[in-house]
Amino acid sequence: MQAAILPITAGWAWIQDGFKLFRRQPMAMFFWSMATGLLITVSYMIPLLGQIALIACTPMLTFVTLSACRNIAQGRPMLLTMWLQPLKALETRKRLLALGLAYLLFCLAGGFLATLPFLGSLMSAIDDNGIINEHALLLAMRGPFITFGLLYLLISALFWHAPALIGWHGIKMSQALFFSMVACWRNKWPFLAYGASWAAIFFAAQMVGGFLASAGASAGVVQILLTPVNIVIAAVLYCSFYPAYVSVFGVNYPMSRPDSAS
Repeated sequence: MQAAILPITAGWAWIQDGFKLFRRQPMAMFFWSMATGLLITVSYMIPLLGQIALIACTPMLTFVTLSACRNIAQGRPMLLTMWLQPLKALETRKRLLALGLAYLLFCLAGGFLATLPFLGSLMSAIDDNGIINEHALLLAMRGPFITFGLLYLLISALFWHAPALIGWHGIKMSQALFFSMVACWRNKWPFLAYGASWAAIFFAAQMVGGFLASAGASAGVVQILLTPVNIVIAAVLYCSFYPAYVSVFGVNYPMSRPDSAS
């Protein structure tokens, strides 16, 4: 698999192309954004096991998203029965589940490696009587959070393109992780622009909420107004995954293969 090397402006172009995809079938992607948001909410209602299941299922959800975007790009209306078609093949489900378990293990390992050097400072926030000094604990948690954030960038690069490479091309997990890492490294500047742009978009949405609150709107009103906006932003984010993949691996993209046979 040969990954293209793109200019830094490609990062913003992915977002623009994602918005164009969203505009072609807004209700379909709005529905998917709400569905994934509901799954995330339910996962946090089930302590620990819910988050573990969500992380393990992330490659499957990503592949479903990419497949839906491919259908939209090819002019196919996304019907309700089409959403799970990409997971119809047993071999595809098994490969993506294995990828999800690997993703879970990498995240757990990253959390362990990020916490280990700061374990002493974290323990010092708890006195001999087991009372937690919340201020000291928050200060001690900065180091692990920053370290894990840096490690997660590497984990994300490994797994970013892997669901599509496994689901559409049927290659081995080790190869998919390698190709994904190489592709992300070759396009590190576009991905930096892509991440910075999304950070600015989400920050702007929060600023609008803060402005409404300062203007006298109640918290409930702000929540009602911002909820659909956040769902649309998330939907455009999901749509942008597809152009990011196609622009990098477009030459080898199996455009003629149906989702159910992937």
